[in-house]
Amino acid sequence: MKIDFTNTLYALAPLAGFTDLPFRSVVKKFGVDLTVSEMISSNALAFGSKKTIKMLEKHPLEEPYSIQLAGSDQIVMRKAVEYINGLDGISAIDLNCGCPAPKIVKNLQGSSLLTDLPKMAETIRTIKKYSNKDYTSVKIRLGFDDKNHIEIAKICEDSGADYIAVHGRTKAGRYKAPVDYDAIRDIKQAVSIPVIANGDITSAQKAKWVLEHTGADGIMIGRGAIGKPWIFHQIREGLDSVPSSLIKQVVQEHFEQMVLHYGQYGAVIFRKHLHRYSKLGYEGASAFRNLVNTIEDTTDMREAIDEFFSQSFVLD
Repeated sequence: MKIDFTNTLYALAPLAGFTDLPFRSVVKKFGVDLTVSEMISSNALAFGSKKTIKMLEKHPLEEPYSIQLAGSDQIVMRKAVEYINGLDGISAIDLNCGCPAPKIVKNLQGSSLLTDLPKMAETIRTIKKYSNKDYTSVKIRLGFDDKNHIEIAKICEDSGADYIAVHGRTKAGRYKAPVDYDAIRDIKQAVSIPVIANGDITSAQKAKWVLEHTGADGIMIGRGAIGKPWIFHQIREGLDSVPSSLIKQVVQEHFEQMVLHYGQYGAVIFRKHLHRYSKLGYEGASAFRNLVNTIEDTTDMREAIDEFFSQSFVLD
């Protein structure tokens, strides 16, 4: 399926451990255009890891859908791309050049590719050459220790990237430094391919401002959607609040999707999401988090969710 940049594109950023199939399926119903898999190790995929292969699964609603790869070994990357070529319903393959996690960086993957731009360019060209998907894209930061964002973006474009998503921090800035939206605007003005702005977009008002300030073709939200998967609906409709009845419905559906995907263990994995959902203004949230940390049974978890999220309020 084509990715439409004629209107503002709303994308869900890949976040390891959070943006799995159950979460993406919930977010998709709230108006996100493009969903992206969790970051996939090209090495694990090339060598047939069953756990990694399961991470590629998509929900029927996910159209268009992108798979994000991490890696820089060209032989391994080609094998990973060729595996993805055999999958239907994939619109894009995205190269991760933004992850700051030490275990990724030390293997010349993620944001460490920004320290070796020839290798980054070679990896983009490898994906572009061997992929049978419609799009090759790159998720970048503004640099590793220092900003050289224009150079990075132009190399992405020259190497065959069809669009880029820009997290407005350097690797050194991780997730704490202020996002440099001016730099994203500079990138948009410097390249001719679509640019998606990413970083600290947590409300409809912020999304509107970022789009106007940067001139970007779309926005990508990751952490801002965890615990608030309805944020894309708020952005599209300009809404400041959502009713507690909607929150309860979303939490329940998300939980059922987790159980469907992971089985009984889905209740345990869902705890981290309940921690985030419970921080929206509910009374007794701390006690609720302590409770769910002890629950492993899906029926018990379902009952706890129903009771806690039956509280009535309007989320600002």
